[in-house]
Amino acid sequence: MTRETHQRKRSRQRDKVLETVRSTESHPGADWVFHEVRKEIPNISLATVYRNLNLLVQSGEISEVLCDGQLRFDANKKEHFHFICRSCKRIYDIEETRVAQPDFRLPRGYVVENVRMDFYGLCPDCRSDK
Repeated sequence: MTRETHQRKRSRQRDKVLETVRSTESHPGADWVFHEVRKEIPNISLATVYRNLNLLVQSGEISEVLCDGQLRFDANKKEHFHFICRSCKRIYDIEETRVAQPDFRLPRGYVVENVRMDFYGLCPDCRSDK
């Protein structure tokens, strides 16, 4: 079985991992997903959750967001940016996509397939505490 075929093959565990990531806007980490999935599939291992998260990322069904050195996961398929609070580490979706395009040229031969931009700062809750 090829890697591509393996990615498309559905399983109860993979479906539950995907459903769990889709059920929240909090951009969960693998440990959170693991604990939530275990409520319905008690014998699932952390390794199985990691493997399925990786397959879901590779297939484009979810994406990864790096926050404070840890991978978090996002099921929002709409084009959007992220605001990452440097205090509480919460990740917010920013639906506004009209951001000025950078004015630069890549060397010949490069093909851009994806651009990622994240914003960092303090969220309103953390800002009011400061």
